[in-house]
Amino acid sequence: MPTRLVPLPDDIDDETAVAALMQGITAHYLTTDTFPVASGDIVVIHAAAGGLGQMITQIAALKGATVIGTTSTEQKAEIARANGAAHVFGYDDFVDGVLEVTDGRGASVIYDGVGATTFDGDLKALRTRGTIVVVGNASGPVPAVDVNTLSASGSLFLTRPTVVDHVRTPAELRSRTDEIFDWIRRGDLRVHIGDRYPLAEVGYRPNCVYGQGVSALVLTGICRPNPSGSRCHLRH
Repeated sequence: MPTRLVPLPDDIDDETAVAALMQGITAHYLTTDTFPVASGDIVVIHAAAGGLGQMITQIAALKGATVIGTTSTEQKAEIARANGAAHVFGYDDFVDGVLEVTDGRGASVIYDGVGATTFDGDLKALRTRGTIVVVGNASGPVPAVDVNTLSASGSLFLTRPTVVDHVRTPAELRSRTDEIFDWIRRGDLRVHIGDRYPLAEVGYRPNCVYGQGVSALVLTGICRPNPSGSRCHLRH
């Protein structure tokens, strides 16, 4: 099996580098492969204040897109704006907001980590030949989709990607982490660490470890140096 170890750069502190990896890699492939975000695109990001949402927001803005975020509270809306969202709406009015911002044309792509409660709205908020990228199901899984609905809504594209298919080789993994680390060095990507837990406490904090927080988590433990002397990120 190909190694999944990622050497951590000496010029980025360990916590920042480790915290950037999972959500950073996911945000990277979502914005470069699943839908290659480019200047001029209108990008909608549901749950924009969450850990992954913050990463996607920053990278999409870096690529020159206009980012529209959705959040459940004004406090979370401020987080989305601080990460580069030009507009932020609630879940109940995001369709009207997107259509107003785009003069009725709709968004280029919607990254949906909410799922059941936002999917019908996604179909209405996209431009012709727009793309829905389902990245989570915080409100429940997206219901079964009749493919004819996609054609009737404007020849839309729908995908549900996973990270394992985007780091299939060590070279592909390193190409993603190298660019992520470069963005961090330049100050283009900021990593928000929500909390830190010893590895021994992981079993006692499942909600925090598996996504109930809004930022990255760092699990602290011992990593024995490998023969090359480089530090490593442990998958635990």
